[in-house]
Amino acid sequence: MGELALAAKICHVPSMYLSELPGPHQGCRKAAIEGHKEIARRARALGVDTAVVFDVHWLVNSGYHLNCRNHFSGVYTSNELPHFIKDMAYEYSGNTELGHLIAEEANAADVRTLAHDIPSLDLEYGTLVPMRYMNMDVPREAHFRVVSVAAWCAWHRLEDSFTFGAAVRKAIERSDQKVMVLASGSLSHRFSDDREAQANMHKWTREFDRQVDLRVVELWKQGRFAEFCDMLPHYAEHCFGEGHMHDTAMLLGLLGGQEYTGKVEVLTEPFGSSGTGQINAIFPI
Repeated sequence: MGELALAAKICHVPSMYLSELPGPHQGCRKAAIEGHKEIARRARALGVDTAVVFDVHWLVNSGYHLNCRNHFSGVYTSNELPHFIKDMAYEYSGNTELGHLIAEEANAADVRTLAHDIPSLDLEYGTLVPMRYMNMDVPREAHFRVVSVAAWCAWHRLEDSFTFGAAVRKAIERSDQKVMVLASGSLSHRFSDDREAQANMHKWTREFDRQVDLRVVELWKQGRFAEFCDMLPHYAEHCFGEGHMHDTAMLLGLLGGQEYTGKVEVLTEPFGSSGTGQINAIFPI
């Protein structure tokens, strides 16, 4: 029987890659990178083999989709922010079997889902950024296998994403693997207008968003997820949630939705990035 060993809400800001490079922003995302590395250390200590990533940078307009090729490799440049991420090489193994199990369970729960093993279907940076840091400084054979899930669900109901998350849990438990699940997306996501972008590199765009993010994190720390689930649709709307926060709905569906009472452990305190709110936090199983 498989096991969900670790679950987390994580950031994937492209300034993490910029933080590696010589220049005025070198080292600016050290705390975020260290948060990813700590998640990886804990996952490896638990025997985790595969990372399932709910990636809000993979936009889909119809259905739920998984990228579960057996192997991923390439060189990535962001078409959104090429001055932040360019020529980033990657190579990871996939987990086709688990991807198809997830699709089977989601379809059985009446959430239309397709698992893809398409050689030309590449990974988005919501998956590539965390995998870069979670596999850094370890030999390739120790890298996590990857299943990427589209979580920028443009015309979907949050309720279906809760259901999808529960199906992921069932699929993991049907497998013979230990898995970590990562909700890769921001808190508030109101990007700064272009003329303010550089000045807000390390800030929130609006004080309103910062205050709501901080309140949300307090609810998480206290395990008050019945209240958070009630506010999630309004939070996503009024604070411009990334991908309408379907990654967060999937994560909470995985953990029990409104019945979940785990007290979240924050590894990287909330921070502003290009106007958006970011965090790394572990959700106890």
